[in-house]
Amino acid sequence: MTLSRGARITGAALAALLALMVAAWIARDLGDTGSAAALWRSWTGGAPGFVAVAQPATTIVEPALLLVYAAVAVAALRSPVAAAALVAAGVLTLGLRLPALWVLTASYMDLQATDAVRTRALYSAFAALALGTGLLVTAAAGRRPAGERQFTRQAPGAEALTPTRPGRGAAVTAFLLLGTSAAVVVAWQARWAWLLGADVWLDLLTGGDRAPVRLLEVPSAWLALTVAALALVAAGCGLARAVLTRPLGAAVAVLLAADGAVGVAHAVRQELWRYLGELPLERHLVTATALFELVGGAVLLAVLLRPGEPVPGGDGAPGGTAPSGYGYPPARAPGYGYPPARPSYGYPPARPAPGYGYPPPDPSSGFGPPPSPPPPASPPPGW
Repeated sequence: MTLSRGARITGAALAALLALMVAAWIARDLGDTGSAAALWRSWTGGAPGFVAVAQPATTIVEPALLLVYAAVAVAALRSPVAAAALVAAGVLTLGLRLPALWVLTASYMDLQATDAVRTRALYSAFAALALGTGLLVTAAAGRRPAGERQFTRQAPGAEALTPTRPGRGAAVTAFLLLGTSAAVVVAWQARWAWLLGADVWLDLLTGGDRAPVRLLEVPSAWLALTVAALALVAAGCGLARAVLTRPLGAAVAVLLAADGAVGVAHAVRQELWRYLGELPLERHLVTATALFELVGGAVLLAVLLRPGEPVPGGDGAPGGTAPSGYGYPPARAPGYGYPPARPSYGYPPARPAPGYGYPPPDPSSGFGPPPSPPPPASPPPGW
């Protein structure tokens, strides 16, 4: 399936609005911190190095989402996987913005922002959820069969309407890296739940009082499990080489690379390589996990952003039926209301059987046995 022109424009507009909202919050924090370096230190857990009017509202998730939304807005207009890209962005938005509905009403938020800022953040959360739902509705309502063309095959833009799937190598790479990343993330969450206790881990999941978060921050356990769930879905799609593999896998790869960048930046800032022999094993594993997420996310982006292959059996793909363009009659299968297909090369043309509206076959044509003589006439009655 592909998207109609109106659905593409609508999806691009919705993704652009989401990108503008995230960019506005990043600009707000950038103006508050005074420099991009200070804001980066805030995102990666370093010493602020600035005097802020209020605590920054954004985390590393916001620039990752900004990159995803900008890419989806562009892909919605011309990409062959526009519908899948809208679905990926919509699901990601709903998964990451849903906790804001109860986090922003937590008691500890009184110490982080004024009522005006909290109200604005709550309106942004509602708007993001509405726009994310709009992306899913647009992807579902704007679908049409891939064989329906608005252009001829020779016209520019015709091939952009043909859905594509990842190649075999890209699909295998996505399945392995995404599946491994999901398993690693879930294993660490199980470790934190056992180490901190179920009550504290539940606050990490919901953003409770024992695990406070920033104004727009997604609770850490909720973020981890959401990324793991989407990674598992993308890995399953990669195993089936589905169209959804590339956009959903790329979106998850951006989040994985962002989380890995935070861990690697923290390790570099703390100069952990100087104390490798003194660090416990768990600290080594945490740093190795961050490095794996950073490198694995970059590899996934490099693999999944390459052009895909046409879907077999789809329009314009091997095994499919070529679309009819301007000046060519549509191909029709023989059936009720249509004449039978013409014989192929190397076979005599089929002659209609004698009947109503057709003359009898010519005996001199040479095809078939000679006609039998007519039977003798019946004697008249009374003989």
